[in-house]
Formats: sequence, C-alpha cells, structure tokens
Amino acid sequence: MTLEPFSNSNGPAVIVDPFSSGGLYARAFKEAGVSVAAVLSRPKPPDVYLPSFHPEDFGEVILFTGDIEPVVKRLAELSPRCILPGTETGVELADELAARLTPHMANVPSFASARRHKWEMARAVRKAGLPVLAQICTADPAEVATWVARENLAGRDLVVKPPKSASTDGVTRVYRGQGWRDVFEAQLGKTNQWDVINDRMLVQEYATGTEFVVDVFSYDGVHTITNVCRYRKIDNGPHMAVYDSLEWLAMDEPMVPTLVDYTKGVLDAVGMRFGAAHVEIMLTAAGPRLIEVNARPHGGGQPRFCRVATGDSQVDRAVRYFARLGEIPTGYQLHKHLIVVFLISRATGVVRNIEILDAVRSLPSYHFASVQVSNGDSVQQTKDLLTTLALGFIVLLHEDRNQMMADYEEVRRIERGLVVQTDQPVPAVGAVSH
Repeated sequence: MTLEPFSNSNGPAVIVDPFSSGGLYARAFKEAGVSVAAVLSRPKPPDVYLPSFHPEDFGEVILFTGDIEPVVKRLAELSPRCILPGTETGVELADELAARLTPHMANVPSFASARRHKWEMARAVRKAGLPVLAQICTADPAEVATWVARENLAGRDLVVKPPKSASTDGVTRVYRGQGWRDVFEAQLGKTNQWDVINDRMLVQEYATGTEFVVDVFSYDGVHTITNVCRYRKIDNGPHMAVYDSLEWLAMDEPMVPTLVDYTKGVLDAVGMRFGAAHVEIMLTAAGPRLIEVNARPHGGGQPRFCRVATGDSQVDRAVRYFARLGEIPTGYQLHKHLIVVFLISRATGVVRNIEILDAVRSLPSYHFASVQVSNGDSVQQTKDLLTTLALGFIVLLHEDRNQMMADYEEVRRIERGLVVQTDQPVPAVGAVSH
C-alpha cells in the first residue's frame, strides 16, 4: 500500500482526552516528527487518569468548556491532520470535531451515538444482521418487567448497567433475576464515574461463554487486527466482571477467525472508519455476541504490552498511518506469550504489607509491575476496572506459555498473602465466565 501525503501534512495530531493509553500518542507522534495538540473535555481528568496525563508533551492544550465553537475555531487555525480520542470521555467530542474539521478522516457522523451508547450500538449491530444479546434500555421498570416475561427470562441471571459508562463501572449481575428492580432503581438518575447521568438503564440477558477482546486500527473503513486477547473475569463478593487476567492469543487459534469476522461486521455497523477501537465479545455456544464497542485505544497502557508481544500496536499503526511512514498489516504475529494479571483486593481496608508483591519480580516470566498503593493506603474491594487500576497489575512475558501460566499461579499465591486490614468479613471469590 502506497500512502499519499496529506494536504495538511504539517498539521498536528490532535488527541482528545489523552489519558490512559491515549497518553501514549504524544510521544509516539513526536518521535515520528509530528507535532501534537490536546483537547480536554473537562477541566480535570478523572483521578485514576491523572498519572497518565502529561500536558508538557503537547504543543498546545485546549479546554472544551461546553461551547464547541471556540475549539473548532482554534483547531481550524492549526489545520490538524487527524483528531483522535484518547479515552472514553473523549470519544464523542473527538467524533464531532473530526466530522467538522477532518471529514475525510472521520467516522460516520450519523452513527456517532452507536459508538458510545451501549443500547444504540446493539441496535445498530442487530440492524446490520448480526446477533446480539437480548436487552432493553429504559427508565421505566415496568417496561423491564414486561420485557423479562416476553423474553422468557424470569428466574434467569440478568445484567444491569449504565448505557454510557465504561471500565465496568456500574455493571451488576443479578442472580436468577432476583432484585433486579432494586439494582435498576439504585443507579437510575445517578451520576456515574464518568460524570454522565444514568437517565436510562440497560438490562441484558446474562451470557455464558468466554469473553474476548479484539483490538483494531481502522483506516478508510479497513479494519486491521492488532491483537486478540482472552479475558478471565471473576466475581469478587457481590461484584461481577472483576478483571482477573488478559492473555494474548495467536492468530491461528481456532476461535480467532470467527471473532475477527464478527468484529469487522460490528465496526462497519457502528460506522467506524478511522482510528483505534477494541470490541469486547462473548463467545457463547450459539456464537459471538457483542458486549460493547470502545471506539478508542485499549486502556491501561495495553499498546505498550502489545508491542512486546507482537512488535506492533494500535498506537504504532495510527502513527504510521497518519505520519505516512509505512504499510499497515491486516493482522499480527504473536512473538511471545503475554498475560496481564490484575491485582484484586478482596476487601475494603488499609494495606499493611504491600512489599510481599516484590517477590513477583523474581519470576522467570516477570516483565512489568504497576503497583499503585503503599502500606497505610486505603483500598476499596475491587469492583470494576477503575478500582483494579487503582491497585495495579503484573505483566508476565515468556516464550513458553507453560512457564508463564505457572508464574501466573505464583502471582496469585503471593497476592493471597496481602493483608488489607478491615473489620468486615472478607467475601468469597469465585470464577465466572462473564
């Protein structure tokens, strides 16, 4: 593929909310000789993202205060070559700015809500002819009750979650459907962790199977695959969908073609044409079912780890494309086995012996550790991805998967010795498939 230079080849790359993995864009673009500007959708990043925001990396930081016109005016003066979201809070604003300023490199404007709102994305995917989970989005619990009866879901597990949240914030599994109304009403009308009011709630059938995530970089509607990973999630007391691990898979794994085909159909359905995205899919006995589309880079610094596992990443491909530096492959090769092991606090309390985690550094497959707490710090019982990232994770990397998985078990053994002082009983932990 020969790439023609952009007409505004000297313009900056603009990153909206360059937090989490989106913070990796700045240095990568600058190393490629491309200047970078930032747009912030709020005056202050969420606390969990503060460590990943480096304003000094940007030639200019522009604050959106609710009126888009001053932002459009200033960006027009800069003549950006691309406008990309860094994290979930920047998806909608980046979409709108790109449609206004770089329409030749923007996602389909009429499907903007389907790239952020979980109900709208499911509707778009279903309309495109792809199977999705049974679900309803409403502010009226009576509608949910009617839907449960109509779908023959009485007595079955349900999932209740905000339609515009992220990082598993507010995702609640309701066992056998008992008490779904209490869960529904407890979150309805509340402001979630992303400063979005839950004006409606999404209720879904609970899907059993194995969850995967497919990461892509798209250009001109061509969806290239940077990696496919398998999630393992657990119940941590009452909290479902707590991240346990994320393991990179080779492209020749038997389930990968099915996941890739479904992912490409989903991205077409929601109008994704340019930029990074990751699609979370439950592979059920009946086939793949969409969990959600995230129209931005995979968070938690994942592109850094993808690079060591495959030699490439979403961020690397975006930079190569928008800097016109080289070809974009359609797939990837797994050079080393890699797993991210997410640390889990079984209770809320005060950490007393965090130093025991130092032992993971001596494991044969140890690659990286992100431990965010010290002795004396208060921690919450891990309930979602934000509380996971506030605690930390361990990355294991090795040519031999057996060695890597043995080290995974050792990480968990070491972690079980972590003392979180609390007056509350420690809840039981059990593995689940959702």
